[in-house]
Amino acid sequence: MAVWPGQAYPLGATWDGEGVNFALFSEHAEKVELCIFDGKGRRIIETIEVRWQTDQIWHCYLPDARPGTLYGYRVYGPYDPVKGHRFNPKKLLIDPYAKQLVGPMRWSDALFGYRVGAADHDLSFDRRDSAAGTLKCKVLDPEFTWGDDKPLRTPWHDTIIYELHVKGFTERHPDVHPSLRGTYAGLASAPAIEHLKRLGITAVELMPVHAFVDDRYLMEHGLRNYWGYNSIGFFAPDMRYSASGTIKEFKSMVKRLHSEGIEVILDVVYNHTAEGNHLGPTLSFRGIDNAAYYRLGAEDKRYYTDYTGCGNTLNMRHPRVLQLIMDSLRYWVLEMHVDGFRFDLASALARELHAVDRLGAFFDIIHQDPVLSQVKLIAEPWDLGEGGYQVGNFPIGWTEWNGKYRDTMRAYWKGDGGLIGEMAYRLTGSSDLYEHGGRRPYASINFVTCHDGFTLHDLVSYNHKHNEANKEGNRDGENHNLSWNCGEEGETRNQHINALRARQKRNFLATLLLSQGVPMLLAGDEMARTQHGNNNAYCQDSEINWLNWNIAKEDKELLRFVRYVIRVRKKHPIFRRRRFFQGRDIVGAGAKDVTWLTPLGQEVTPAEWQHSFARCLGMFLAGDAIDEHDERGRRIRDDNFILLFNAHHEDIPFILPLEPANARWEVVLDTSHPDGRGPVGRFYSSHSTYPLQKRALVVLMQLRGRPVQADPDSLPEEG
Repeated sequence: MAVWPGQAYPLGATWDGEGVNFALFSEHAEKVELCIFDGKGRRIIETIEVRWQTDQIWHCYLPDARPGTLYGYRVYGPYDPVKGHRFNPKKLLIDPYAKQLVGPMRWSDALFGYRVGAADHDLSFDRRDSAAGTLKCKVLDPEFTWGDDKPLRTPWHDTIIYELHVKGFTERHPDVHPSLRGTYAGLASAPAIEHLKRLGITAVELMPVHAFVDDRYLMEHGLRNYWGYNSIGFFAPDMRYSASGTIKEFKSMVKRLHSEGIEVILDVVYNHTAEGNHLGPTLSFRGIDNAAYYRLGAEDKRYYTDYTGCGNTLNMRHPRVLQLIMDSLRYWVLEMHVDGFRFDLASALARELHAVDRLGAFFDIIHQDPVLSQVKLIAEPWDLGEGGYQVGNFPIGWTEWNGKYRDTMRAYWKGDGGLIGEMAYRLTGSSDLYEHGGRRPYASINFVTCHDGFTLHDLVSYNHKHNEANKEGNRDGENHNLSWNCGEEGETRNQHINALRARQKRNFLATLLLSQGVPMLLAGDEMARTQHGNNNAYCQDSEINWLNWNIAKEDKELLRFVRYVIRVRKKHPIFRRRRFFQGRDIVGAGAKDVTWLTPLGQEVTPAEWQHSFARCLGMFLAGDAIDEHDERGRRIRDDNFILLFNAHHEDIPFILPLEPANARWEVVLDTSHPDGRGPVGRFYSSHSTYPLQKRALVVLMQLRGRPVQADPDSLPEEG
């Protein structure tokens, strides 16, 4: 092939319509070779020395290369692990900017830079060639017809997130064509979208789709890294989820979801890579420039600083690593049209030295970026390092997975006492965490369950984890789950226990969907999906994780209930406020925006908030006191609501408040009823007593001359 100097920008392999420019960053390399493979990636057909270097960028241009070209790199330099250098030209390396990776990867000792099993471990040097087992990079033609596709920009306060796994969502769906199940195309199919639309979802949050690696240990035990939190390619969609084997399939999925009003949020893992600790394989970053890409020990650079629990931490202090992440984020927004990101272990990205710095360079760069500052940004606000738990401490412009919401709701509904004060904060958007920094209720991404831990069904069915299928002796996974099995561990035929579990699921889901903030629903919880007590199913590419669409009658009832509650939320702006409650009289409303009630119908006193036995709470929401305006400047008004919460094991008669005087209250939902609807056609007046059942949630709406909604499925869907 002819070889020209090319350009140092952009990084990666770029097809310009005539040839391909290759550019690779390495600060400490002494020599770089570009390896071109045959069409099947089995044989190197040409090795090209990259002789041009500009500002630590190695570059060249191949006028005869075309889209579809498979390639990899060999990088020469010192092999001195004690000083942080692990160059080994015998190891074929993945381009960090590769847009597509072609596999499969084949594990062998040749993938490691040191001699596996040697007495001196990683200080030894392995001379075996790894090319046969390494993923190959593929040059892409980015052409795609997007038409009129554009960002949906659904306001945060109107957002309802559905966390799903691309494969698991449709792998068992009977109405999705078998050839499309478990793929991007399957997610974009009519049956999948129909489920999302009928549910009322506005955004899907996809578990990692960046190209990732199955750990050698897992594969040797017949398992897989199913979750995908083991990235190796920050620009490349994982092709295991592509029915067609093309990147265009991912783009078509995004375009299709957008056409149905559904945003696409990616769960991204920039805190570490699949190369693991000092005994991990040499696949990409380690062999390109270990000392630049990773955070190394201060005293012995042979070892990695690990804030992630995955063996390594990317070095966010290096400008080229920051550039890599920002370039990746922009690529997914501009080229793939995604709408936002959820950052795994986001605290690790904010560490300048060792402490988590909320004004770190990572945040500064995103906030000033005209593209990234306009998309949805969600932080998992913790990592495994000291001081890593940072719920409430991320800067304005960010939302957070609210772990305190999850823990409070789990503890409250399993019956722990003394939580009504904490409960009130979580129900109203967690102002104690977010208001002081100038943030809004929608900074709180509320969730009760997520991919990590029990499903909702298992949360009410198991007191203990049951992870034996992971083949780690049930030692893995969280032990403190705040779960309650309702009287018997695991599945049971006891009708009383099953009825209680169904009620608890309704309690959790109604609480989640009617709290201020942004609700996030775990895929399948609306249909009582179970993982059979496994709370760490990261390695289970099986029916343990795949959604079961053949659901029982009672699970269909739960699905109808969830659809109904989401429609209630969408119809009434009082459940998706843009500002925090003030707890005071609002001018023009003649009432407080929120009033907290005891079972006697009186306002909770400061002393009563501290009662350790308290498990019952009422919440009056004044629809005329929202004190907000819509996009056209019109004042937002709504109906008055009373929410009653009882996590006690006994019924509690609840006296409705005197004010508003002469009010008539309609039951919107009552989770003690099997369908969750409550006594249809029953009305209650001011100061009357509502028979609040044990472990139940009730929503009452003040009647203002409108007919009763006899059937929740008749409530009109928005749009």
